[in-house]
Amino acid sequence: MDYHFVYKDVEGASTQWDDIQRKLGNLPPKPPTFKPPPFTPSEDQDSKPKDKSWIDHKTEDQLEDLEDDPDLDDDRFLQEYRKKRLAEMREVAKVQRYGSVIPISGSDFVREVSQAPEDVWVVVVLYKDGYPECGLLLQSLEELATKYPGTKFVKIISTDCIPNYPDCNLPTLLVYNNGAVKGNYVGLHSFGRRCTPEGVALVLCQSNPVLVDGQSGGEQSRKAVLDGVRQRLIEKVVRDHEDDDDGSSSD
Repeated sequence: MDYHFVYKDVEGASTQWDDIQRKLGNLPPKPPTFKPPPFTPSEDQDSKPKDKSWIDHKTEDQLEDLEDDPDLDDDRFLQEYRKKRLAEMREVAKVQRYGSVIPISGSDFVREVSQAPEDVWVVVVLYKDGYPECGLLLQSLEELATKYPGTKFVKIISTDCIPNYPDCNLPTLLVYNNGAVKGNYVGLHSFGRRCTPEGVALVLCQSNPVLVDGQSGGEQSRKAVLDGVRQRLIEKVVRDHEDDDDGSSSD
């Protein structure tokens, strides 16, 4: 009687018999030997050079913690740059507070609009559901609210704001600042033949710096805001033209 002794190494290592069977195609290929990934020590943050880039990567809380950092005591540039970055972050955080068209009711109007902070421009749209013109203007305002989070956009059903307000005046746009009405636009025709976000932005900024992007910081002049709006309009026209060219070339 023949006895075949089968020997296997630890962890299922292949025997000579298995190897022969694999060559004949009777067994699947041998699985690759497991190798653990090479060890890479984590980067020591304290060993990084302390320069302008090092400051740029810090969060607001981390920058505050650096106030008593002994490594910065002898580096006047980093001390001043830390203060500058911290001031910029706080300014942006203070300005960026909205970013969408907020629905309000009649009882909210005084608190949300008339009593808004003095430095905040408030754009109020009077609307009703089921009116295509209202939907078109709201669509443009949603886009502007995203691009200009420093400006407060709110919407309110017209008759909740003004009892018996005529539907023929919808949509109506009111612009408030420091508790006073600074602009009044009745009907969709106020924004040209085509109601686009860029067209609405140009109308809003003709007299006042209504739109605040939340990035510039400080008081922006009407001219500066208007120049920014025009630049966005030019970029959109160029982008749309390039898209049209791509579409025509692919036909």
